[in-house]
Amino acid sequence: MMNSQEIRNAFIDFFQEKDHRFIRSSPVVPIDDPTLLFTNAGMNQFKPIFLGQQEAEHLRVVNSQKCIRVSGKHNDLEEVGLDTFHHTFFEMLGNWSFGDYYKAEAIQWAWELFTEVWGLDKNRLWATVYNDDEEAFQLWPKVTDIDSSRVLKFDKKDNFWEMGETGPCGPCSEIHYFIGEDLNKQRSESVNVSDQYWELWNLVFIQNNRMEDGSLTDLPAKHVDTGAGFERIVSVLQNKTSNYATDLFMPIIQKVENLTGKSYQDNPVPFQVISDHIRMLSFSIADGGMPGNEGRGYVLRRILRRAARFGRMLDQHQPFIYNLIDIVGEIMGDIFPEVVEKRAHIEKVVKAEESSFNDTLDRGLIHFDKVLKNVSGNKISGVEAFRLYDTYGFPLDLTQLMAREKGLDVDEKGYIAEMDQQKKRAKASGKFVAEVDELKWKHVSKGKDSDFKGYETLSTDSQIRRYTNQNDQILVILDKTPFYAESGGQIGDTGTIKGNDVELVVEDVTNNGGTSIHYCQGTIDEKVKGKVQCLVDVDRRQNIRKNHTATHLMHQALKLILGDHVHQAGSLVHPDYLRFDLTHFEKLTAEQIREIETMVNREILLNNALDISVKNFDEAKKQGAVAMFGEKYGDEVRVVTVADFSMELCGGTHVERTGDIGLFKITEESSLASGVRRIVAVTGPKAVEYIQEQAAALGNIQSQLNSGIEQVSERIDQLLAQKKKIEKELKRQKKSGTAFNAKSLVQKAKLVGDQSIVIQMTDAGSMDELKGYGDSLLTVLKSGVGVLGAEAEKPLVVIVVSQDLVKRGVNAGDLAGLIGNEMGGGGGGKAHLATAGGQDAKGLKSAMAKSLGIIKKVIQE
Repeated sequence: MMNSQEIRNAFIDFFQEKDHRFIRSSPVVPIDDPTLLFTNAGMNQFKPIFLGQQEAEHLRVVNSQKCIRVSGKHNDLEEVGLDTFHHTFFEMLGNWSFGDYYKAEAIQWAWELFTEVWGLDKNRLWATVYNDDEEAFQLWPKVTDIDSSRVLKFDKKDNFWEMGETGPCGPCSEIHYFIGEDLNKQRSESVNVSDQYWELWNLVFIQNNRMEDGSLTDLPAKHVDTGAGFERIVSVLQNKTSNYATDLFMPIIQKVENLTGKSYQDNPVPFQVISDHIRMLSFSIADGGMPGNEGRGYVLRRILRRAARFGRMLDQHQPFIYNLIDIVGEIMGDIFPEVVEKRAHIEKVVKAEESSFNDTLDRGLIHFDKVLKNVSGNKISGVEAFRLYDTYGFPLDLTQLMAREKGLDVDEKGYIAEMDQQKKRAKASGKFVAEVDELKWKHVSKGKDSDFKGYETLSTDSQIRRYTNQNDQILVILDKTPFYAESGGQIGDTGTIKGNDVELVVEDVTNNGGTSIHYCQGTIDEKVKGKVQCLVDVDRRQNIRKNHTATHLMHQALKLILGDHVHQAGSLVHPDYLRFDLTHFEKLTAEQIREIETMVNREILLNNALDISVKNFDEAKKQGAVAMFGEKYGDEVRVVTVADFSMELCGGTHVERTGDIGLFKITEESSLASGVRRIVAVTGPKAVEYIQEQAAALGNIQSQLNSGIEQVSERIDQLLAQKKKIEKELKRQKKSGTAFNAKSLVQKAKLVGDQSIVIQMTDAGSMDELKGYGDSLLTVLKSGVGVLGAEAEKPLVVIVVSQDLVKRGVNAGDLAGLIGNEMGGGGGGKAHLATAGGQDAKGLKSAMAKSLGIIKKVIQE
């Protein structure tokens, strides 16, 4: 029996022997497609070819594409782990023909691979075709030895593929496999109906173009686009009826058993969910994704929290999911080395997220149990679903999952109403949008376009291919261009395009599927002809080059000083500064920043020449070249080497020698997200200017303090100590003279049963002072709850709960969250004392007014 690596290699080898070029998987975080949160099909990276934006470098290609489907049109999340074949992350095996071979070869080779190479039983295989595709229907029994009765016709729903509402499309032919035990029970009417027939491979024949009016026209070139679900094929070839029983998942499941002491056989679902989700998290983070509160980041956070909740079903109350990442690398690192190379980074990100969520998960589950006791009917209210999200971090789909387990629904409309602006999170479009391609271009000349000459020269005599007017700008495409199009963090060039009928200022340049689009202001004659002179802003480009090369030097210095876990998580190369996001979990110390600056400036002073060469990707990686997050690399890559110090894959522009940079200085270091820091730095004249400004500011401070440079720090410390002492005395004087009288407030308290409820505005000027009032109230409050408010720099509330009520389950932190919501803010804290904050006095007044009702409800629950 073949293992998964052998099965994948057999597929790739088979098509390489038939003159297909192997193309590496593109990242699951799309590089240049704003319409997708995640890469969700093997054809995504070839979309520009299908849309006619780009010519194919190879007419025949094969690959195994990493895919994620968790949102939008392709959303399998609800089924993941509950059944045995849906996944958030999966591999799609595929072979493509771009205007080369067509239906006959695609059908013949698919059958050959299935039956002769992999040895699948022909008596279990069925083929389906589109009911109008008579050509494919006739080809199946002609080019293979399949029984003609096993070739079936189906309608558009099952056997016609479309990229979107308009654009390339065509009929498809699917291969299905019967998994039942009794071959005699096979029936043609059960295909595409019964779950005993698994779809293994989809052969798409892209021959039509869907027009806006819904009609179909023929494409000038016909393409083949196939997709075979790797996990399901491995399951079939390893004689399993569950994908989770294959060697793609079992090592992860066994590691979960070892970590938890629980048995997979006793309760399979948590093991399946966790083993699926850790694969999705590992690859999305390896490709540059990070958990967050919006878009792609929010999806990652949802998946991780869903896995953590299933961990609770295995009695895991401490972070443990991060311990599975090494197993993912052992299983898949041969074909996807990034999950091994980025292991330390992935582990730290996942562990940090687990730790953060664990702080509230148990409390949220307790609150969910309380919600269940008060449900009327079979639906959890939108208000409660939102409270679970807002207070405990439960995404809606996690609440829906737990509700389904109890036979309940969730009022999703009510939840969305509560969410307001947050309802826009985690949406993904299910259709492709190509705004640039929908523009009405005026064609000036024919031929290839966008040949970039900017590495060798900053000026060219070019020919305009086409142009258009859009949003008060003129968009221009040239046959060749010296202007760098924004890519790899480096912003686009500016400059001028001039000719007899043209006077344009280039404001920006972007890349659209290999085409450089110049965004310009100025004039262009409708009858423009002849050549135009293109000139890049030389000084601006030179500053960009300094900053780009300095980025490479700093990246290497960061690795050497902070550790190999450091990877680029984003960058911006601007003429005035460089910005670099790095994977690191601690604030950089002043000493570390100084070491980095010293190391980079030492390389600048060595004045080494840069070596820029073009190499095969695999060869460059073997030699130690560093590939960047968010970059898409072809077979041939540009390698930028600085002596024996730095070697990176990069398509950007660079100085000729390191000395051209002049000077390097870090100006900012900050936190961007959990596990990601941001550095801003300047070079050359900007660095000199920055140091001069700092020196001037320091000189001014020296003058005001009337001290030498050596005494400045000491004098400032003395002044701060004096300030702190004065503030403390003022606070003491204010507190000693305050009108706050805890005993009097308790005597006037409202009663809810036997409990005293104190709700009172105070004159506190800070949260610390308000907490002091709360402590005073607790000492005299035998049984009850106190809510103290104050209008300081912003509205503040302190909630205190007596110990007897704490033991009964009344939690000041929960009350703070509820009262904070009424203030348009939030809150939390300990069981006996917690705080809340808001935005304006009106919200504070409303929250104080509603506090009694909130407390009554909680005490009664």
